Amino acid sequence: MLGNAQFYNRTIRKVVVAFGSLFNDIILQRYTLDGATKKEVFRVPLSYGSKEKYLTRITSDPNLTKSVATVVPRISFELIGLTYDASRKQISTLQNFSYNTTDGLKTQYAPIPYNFDFTLSIYVRNHEDGTQILEQILPFFTPDFNVTVNFNSNMTQKYDMPIILNSASPEVDYEGDMLSTRLIIWTLDFTAKGFIYPPVKTSQSIIEQANTNLHIDTISRTSQKVFVDYANGSNYFVEEETIFVEDRGVTGDVAYFSNSNTGVLVVGNLNKPLQANDIVIGTQTNAKYTITTVDANPVKTVIIITNPDPITANADDDFGFTETIYEYPDSP
Repeated sequence: MLGNAQFYNRTIRKVVVAFGSLFNDIILQRYTLDGATKKEVFRVPLSYGSKEKYLTRITSDPNLTKSVATVVPRISFELIGLTYDASRKQISTLQNFSYNTTDGLKTQYAPIPYNFDFTLSIYVRNHEDGTQILEQILPFFTPDFNVTVNFNSNMTQKYDMPIILNSASPEVDYEGDMLSTRLIIWTLDFTAKGFIYPPVKTSQSIIEQANTNLHIDTISRTSQKVFVDYANGSNYFVEEETIFVEDRGVTGDVAYFSNSNTGVLVVGNLNKPLQANDIVIGTQTNAKYTITTVDANPVKTVIIITNPDPITANADDDFGFTETIYEYPDSP
């Protein structure tokens, strides 16, 4: 779709498996009439499917020999719907990154938040069994419980997915007349705040160095780099000396003067932009030069280069940084 290659992250499947795994180890104990001696201990079976499906399976008896007591207690659950959750939306251009030497750099855009609605049904023959199962579930939802899910093993990132208990309600069904065995059903409604993940893309390149250029803005012209007629000038400008252009009322401070045949002059704190043919005069040295050309490119006053230490470190490794700082006129 949309020009992407086929992909399947099994996101929805992982949400369903994560939800069901919460209830696959519930133990039921039955006691003798005195309430102190254990008579039966067994794990409550867990299955995926709709409540109506299991009601039919539990109550059907083609041979008229099976009773409800032989197939309950049991638990079933089902994913009943998905809704987009705008309140958890992230910036669409946000990306996750993962890197290893075998597969290179992998990128994945931010996942899309969805609420997964589940219903959990508990089938029991008597209230004692039902309340015993409920008390092994309800204390952990206050009203949510976090489950750590590895949605995408390729990205080596895990997510704590909140699962919220919305409601719990009982109902009682009877087989036949009022003297027949009853079936008690507890229905619990949950919302899992999960994500659906987009495709993973692979690139063999990885950023190993970051350069930060701090430059003088040539648009505002508060500072400028110009070239002067060095051969026909007099004296030498010094740093932080105030200069002026008499006929246009321009003033500024010397940031750098090359003092060589290149005739490079950098002036800061200008009240007006310098122009070609301006005659620049220094108030301290009385140096005097005529501007031949104005450099239209930004002046890189500071360059900061950051490298990982060691340089061979991977994205998941522990590593530090080394910084190299160049200041004008040594900035490359």
